[in-house]
Amino acid sequence: MSLPDPSTILPGLPPGAEVLILRLRSLGDVVMLTPALEAVHAWRPDLRLCVMVEPAFAPVLEGNPAVSEILLFESFFPAARALRRRKFPVTFNHHAGPTSAWLTLAAGSPVRVTWADRQYQAFYNVRVPAAQAFFGGSKVHTAEHRMTQFYWTGLPRGPVPAARVYPQAAARASVRLSLIAHEITSQTPYAVIHPGAAYFTKRWNIAQFAGVARWLEAQHGIYSVVALGPGDRGIAAEVREAFGPQAPILDALSLHELIALLAGARIFVGNDSGPAHLAAAAGRPAVVIFGSSDSVTWQPWQTPHRVVQNDFPCNPCRGDRCYAFDEPRCILSVTPEQVKEACQSLLDDEKQKRQSELSILN
Repeated sequence: MSLPDPSTILPGLPPGAEVLILRLRSLGDVVMLTPALEAVHAWRPDLRLCVMVEPAFAPVLEGNPAVSEILLFESFFPAARALRRRKFPVTFNHHAGPTSAWLTLAAGSPVRVTWADRQYQAFYNVRVPAAQAFFGGSKVHTAEHRMTQFYWTGLPRGPVPAARVYPQAAARASVRLSLIAHEITSQTPYAVIHPGAAYFTKRWNIAQFAGVARWLEAQHGIYSVVALGPGDRGIAAEVREAFGPQAPILDALSLHELIALLAGARIFVGNDSGPAHLAAAAGRPAVVIFGSSDSVTWQPWQTPHRVVQNDFPCNPCRGDRCYAFDEPRCILSVTPEQVKEACQSLLDDEKQKRQSELSILN
């Protein structure tokens, strides 16, 4: 088919049109889609943004006013048939892997959008330039990259919103009971510590995390709650040994509950990982320790934060192994003093901000 100027695609959709957006998996990636969803919704609230994700990541989008419908991807053929029946006028593929490419084709939308450097280019008829064409520079943040498909198809350029998640009431109540069981009441300030990460090149020393937790309590009266996810089972025993038998270690939280836990935290301290992005999207101050990954691309987006990372010429890398040394020196070179200094700086800023707000009220 002959397509119009790409910049007319979104403005030309009729009122109430349904827009399909594919972002199947990866916790951080789904979180980083939310700024783009908010921007499109703020510009054209009449459009129905329908986002397809795997069930495990649906809680990230629940309660989001920009999302009209969450479509669950559980297996290919039922999903493909369901999308085909919906007759979406446009599909945006933000996942851009093989499965999502075939889903894009199966949906049969007249307009099929992805980035110009992705696989299966023949499946798409709108191919978006690299993010640098929109933002300049050699690197852009993931949240900015997500905006480019919508900018190219007609969303007016403007500030990129913050990422957002919306804790659900039932999850808040469940987390409150878990915290009370560890003698952490609604009046007790707590930090969420997350020592896990997908790769060992992104995991800071667990004993040093425990030392930072003890320092937060001694210096600031902030108790630490350790959050472990399904992918952290391999480090669970070491975490329990380092933090002690009485430490509140929550290792059976649902994603709903993790979002609620993070939303109530005074501060987040952890490795570059999905929970770090959730903490930022919940508006919580975050200290994030980086090893092999790219902090320019993946640092917390538009929330108070500190990045702790030491420069190495080999950084960033794929992270599945250390390509330059016999151990991942990038993450292991981070010292407790660096992390404590980052926490102190962030807490000082938050204290000053609260004092300024109070002085304005008074």
